[in-house]
Amino acid sequence: MSAHSAPGRPDRGRDTPQLPGYRPRRVVDERLLESVRESVIADAGPVTPSRVAAAVQAAGMLLGTEGALAAVDSISAELNGLGPLQALARDPSVTDIFVNGPESVWLDRGDGLERAPVAFSGEPQIRALATRLVAAGGRRLDDGCPCVDVRLDGGYRVHAVLPPISTAGTLLSIRIRRETVFSMDELRRNGMFGPLVQDVLARMVERRLSFLISGATGSGKTTLLATLLGLCHPRERLVLIEDASELNPVHPHVVSLESRHGNLEGGGAVDLGELVRQALRMRPDRLIVGECRGAEVRELLTAMNTGHTGGGGTIHANTAAAVPARLTALGALAGMGQDAVRLQVSGALDAVIHVARAKPGRQVLSVGVMEDKDTGPAVAVALDVLEGEVRVGPAWPQLAARLGLDPSVASGTSRASPAARPATVRTPR
Repeated sequence: MSAHSAPGRPDRGRDTPQLPGYRPRRVVDERLLESVRESVIADAGPVTPSRVAAAVQAAGMLLGTEGALAAVDSISAELNGLGPLQALARDPSVTDIFVNGPESVWLDRGDGLERAPVAFSGEPQIRALATRLVAAGGRRLDDGCPCVDVRLDGGYRVHAVLPPISTAGTLLSIRIRRETVFSMDELRRNGMFGPLVQDVLARMVERRLSFLISGATGSGKTTLLATLLGLCHPRERLVLIEDASELNPVHPHVVSLESRHGNLEGGGAVDLGELVRQALRMRPDRLIVGECRGAEVRELLTAMNTGHTGGGGTIHANTAAAVPARLTALGALAGMGQDAVRLQVSGALDAVIHVARAKPGRQVLSVGVMEDKDTGPAVAVALDVLEGEVRVGPAWPQLAARLGLDPSVASGTSRASPAARPATVRTPR
């Protein structure tokens, strides 16, 4: 996501946000930093705070107690953390951090992009941080490999781009995986959906409907999926397949598989399609692909057509109605013709849940039923949400019957209760 400016928001370059527990870090003397860096790196072993503190003390600079503590904190982050960005990551509401330049650092706490009260000394410091983070993920970032995506311990997913691919200098995008998983009631109180939609989603999991959650980046797809997976029966075996591990449902039997990039020589890669094939040998009760965005859609649809009901995943799409076309395009990447995709989709998927980051916050905007039309697969609207009002669509009686609901429950329109009015949901995507 580009963050040169905050969409729909005034420039907050001078009006920086106040982050909980954030204190502007003292600028560490470059000579001290270099001295400590050389001292710590000279010895093998992890870069621990005690080793940094000993190196700071050995440097012989008169810093005082407070200055020494600040130096240890800053240098530890510089050598073993996110550098100047470490303080931002400590705020539990921050889900994304973007670096566009030395004085252009942005963050997302759930309600749009904000300027961050952080600055780098210059382009070399950003590039050094990006190179170190990518190396920590087992890959390299240089002129021969200028665009890299890695996952780091601690729940960080880092994407870096170097010039001249980036025309504005080194770019960093950091997504932070939070361990907190919201319950359905918490999502409803935060305004993601009202009582009726909550009941529909819970029954979809209970009745083992296969579904996809569609939406744009940062719309709440993964957050909602993790919460729904927590509703699965405790005796079910969930096998999760992801490009980068982000799902962490509250469930006693979860097995996670993560794709792997090739090594420096380009070997050893394991893609999502291979992981789906391996997962089928692990006797999953529910097979989940964190995000369908490539040829792995062929294996997923095939699995759902061979008795693996109740599974699904997420997919990027602008609307629920656009999901069939998106699946057709992904199927083409796997060498599937339109007729093959049509037959697989019509037999594999039951429903599509569309989420979006609306003005008040992240919300479920529609629930649709997958249908097979003469022109191909299509999504028929069952429930549509507009400004807090739930409106029924032509597919509502069909969906209600499958869920064991009385269709008249949502006849006409119904308005969400005040407790469920739209509000900001401060969660990952």
